[in-house]
Amino acid sequence: MTTLPQQLAAKPERTQSPMVKTLVRMLRDPRGALSISVLLLMLLAGVFAHVLSGDPTAQSAGTKLLPPSREHLFGVDELQRDLLARTLFGLRSSLAMAYLAVPVGAAAGASFGFTVGYAGRWIDATAMRFVDSMLAFPGLLLALGILTVLGPGVVNVGIAIAFLDFSIFARMARGQMLSERTAEYVMAARTLGARPVRIIFRHIAINALPPLLTQLSLAMAAAVLLEASLSFLGLGDKPPAASLGGLINASRSYLRIAWWYPLFPGMMLAALLLSLNFLADVFNEATNPWARRG
Repeated sequence: MTTLPQQLAAKPERTQSPMVKTLVRMLRDPRGALSISVLLLMLLAGVFAHVLSGDPTAQSAGTKLLPPSREHLFGVDELQRDLLARTLFGLRSSLAMAYLAVPVGAAAGASFGFTVGYAGRWIDATAMRFVDSMLAFPGLLLALGILTVLGPGVVNVGIAIAFLDFSIFARMARGQMLSERTAEYVMAARTLGARPVRIIFRHIAINALPPLLTQLSLAMAAAVLLEASLSFLGLGDKPPAASLGGLINASRSYLRIAWWYPLFPGMMLAALLLSLNFLADVFNEATNPWARRG
């Protein structure tokens, strides 16, 4: 038996942080392990696309529309360009929308929603009418309107996606604020003299983070699909730059004679979308106690 002084002197056991526990739960789920692995591999392939495949605009001597071979694993397009290189560089554009444009819009929208939700009264009412007016339009239609003003291009597509995500996360963060601002821990923080900024971002935002992160994964999938749709319509990267949607659009005239042309960009796009959706489902189950119980 241990004496009381020994018990008091004993070091407390280290407990895992909530984020570490969530990551462990996600990795234990086969869907989570698969989606995280695929997304990491795609991220590495996109970042090091120039090392893995070379110049996507370089033309090789030989017949156009060559099928997959040792020299060209994904085949060759109608302009004798390597489809592996063009697919990887198109993947880089899609990942840029998912990993850059979406977090920027989400962070700005969540901060805006938390702030106006905490302020309440006429500030909240006025700001939410502006957000509601943005949400009244379908995402693709609003993106087309923004690109009509700004012009086509990958940077302007990113601005349009960030603008769309701003309104979604502003509405969601405001709802989380309304449900949390009357909680006991918020009242205790106010009693101790905490400033509104500290209450919003140090206390309430931490508790409202899990549903926002789940929505972030879904927003990334929606951004990838929107970027591919706009590139398919010719509003994304301008030729000779590569994009997954642009490759699928260019392959329409060769579907019967070059089956590999739309296959590999389409498979890359489908794998990216499935991985992001699986990640959202697994993260929701890892952070939601009701989902874990079910």
